[in-house]
Amino acid sequence: MQPHKTLLRHLLLARSDWMEARVMEGARRNGYGEVTTAMNRLFAQLRGRPVGLSELARALAVSRQAVHQLANEAARLGLVEFVASENDGRVKLLRFTQKGWAMSDSAAREFAAIEAELAQQIGPQDLTELKRILGKAWSVDEQA
Repeated sequence: MQPHKTLLRHLLLARSDWMEARVMEGARRNGYGEVTTAMNRLFAQLRGRPVGLSELARALAVSRQAVHQLANEAARLGLVEFVASENDGRVKLLRFTQKGWAMSDSAAREFAAIEAELAQQIGPQDLTELKRILGKAWSVDEQA
C-alpha cells in the first residue's frame, strides 16, 4: 500500500490547505475576519460574474440549501447580493456587491503575495512549472 503522503490527491489537498490558511490569515489582517472558509470557497466560484445557486451547489458539491444559507450569511455581511437572472426571472443569481469587490481585490493582492512567498521558497522556475502543469487539461472533458 502506498503511503498517503505520496499520493497526488493528498499532496494537492495539503497544498490547497496551505494556501487557504494564508488567504484566511490575510482576510483577517485586512478587515474581513467575518469571512469563513466556506464563504471563501463560495466566493472563488463567482469568478467575477453572477452565478446561480444551483450551479454553485454543484461546483461546491453541497446542497442548494447549504449554498443558500451561506449566501444569506455573506449577503448579511454586505459582500454579495441576490439578483434576478436576465434569462429567467425565477432564477436568483449571486454576485459581489461593491464591498464584495473590494474584498475580492484584497484577496487578489493576498494571492500575489502568497505566490511571491512560494517563489522564494521553491524558486520562480519551479513555481512557473507548477502553474504550467496544473493549468494543463487533465481529462478529455477539459480539453473540449
